[in-house]
Amino acid sequence: MGAGTSRRTYGGLGTMRSQSAAQQDSSLGVTPPIQPRMPWRVTTVEALPGFRLHVRFVDGTEGTMDLTALIHSAGAGVFAALSDPSLFNEAFVNHGAVTWPGDIDLAPDAMYAEIKKLETA
Repeated sequence: MGAGTSRRTYGGLGTMRSQSAAQQDSSLGVTPPIQPRMPWRVTTVEALPGFRLHVRFVDGTEGTMDLTALIHSAGAGVFAALSDPSLFNEAFVNHGAVTWPGDIDLAPDAMYAEIKKLETA
C-alpha cells in the first residue's frame, strides 16, 4: 500500500456487502450529518478471493486492491489478523473507510491514490 497506509483495510466474500444494522455507517446518526465529499471517501467495498478488495469512491472511481503482501508481511502488525479469510470477508464501510471488526481499517486516501495511479499506468 505504501507510506500513507494507516490501520484502514478491506474485506468481503466476493459479493457486495450491505451493512447490517450493527455495522451501519455511524456517520449517518451525526447531527448535522457528515457529508462525505472528499473524492477518496469509500462508498462500497466488496471482498474478493485472494485477499483482494474492490472499492468504489464518492467520485465514482473504483478499482481492486490486492492486500496479500500487506497482510502476510513480516511487519503486518494489526493487519496480520486479516490473514484469516473469515475476518477479511467481514469488511464494511465506516466513515468513508474500509473497516473490519477490531478497529482495523485502511487509509482511504492511500487506496484512492494507488487506484488512480493504476488507472494512468
